[in-house]
Amino acid sequence: MERLPTGIDGLNKIIQGGFIKNSVNLVVGGPGSGKTIFATQFLMEGLRNNEGCLYITFEEKKKKFYNDMLAFGWDLAKYEKLGRFVFIEYSPEQVRNLIVKGGGVIEDVIKDAKIRRIVIDSITSFSLLYDDRLSKKEAALDLFELLDKWECTSVMTSQDESFSDELIASSLEFEADGIILLYHIRKKGHRVRALEILKMRGTKHPSDIVKVEITPKGIVVDPKTVVVF
Repeated sequence: MERLPTGIDGLNKIIQGGFIKNSVNLVVGGPGSGKTIFATQFLMEGLRNNEGCLYITFEEKKKKFYNDMLAFGWDLAKYEKLGRFVFIEYSPEQVRNLIVKGGGVIEDVIKDAKIRRIVIDSITSFSLLYDDRLSKKEAALDLFELLDKWECTSVMTSQDESFSDELIASSLEFEADGIILLYHIRKKGHRVRALEILKMRGTKHPSDIVKVEITPKGIVVDPKTVVVF
């Protein structure tokens, strides 16, 4: 199976080189755990390899997001000018309408920019649009169907609070090809960062929780250092 490197070398080493092409991967973590950095690092790997990349957000403002990512040396404005990076800020309601219409404008963007990698950051707000279990499940399945139709490799981020929500439990947990948990836990007076691969379909991976650092160059995973909470 063809794989796309994640942009995080230590992670690539423990998931057989990267995410399976056209897979949908869920990255779950609390505030400050590095979800957006992880997702952007995944896109930067594609941009450096001349791949079209799309970032869909419910929460980030474009100017602030671009400035924040410059701290890691990631000049997204440059790739936008080259036509390889597309930033779309949508409300959860707009995404719901997008699903109902079967893609709409975003589908045109994917074709025109030859998008190979997609990030949705984050799906937590989107899940709040639905009140009952059935509607949440149907919406999640429709979203996965769209991503599958677009034939891109995707990363979706989610706040850890929603991981126990029915949206995740009843649908995303089963439909996602991969689920990665990012931890930022207080231990003996300081915060410890770690990563766990909860699920990675078609991939041999360790069950250990391994050390993570956020450096000036982005996320670094140390697969040899096991973290015990």
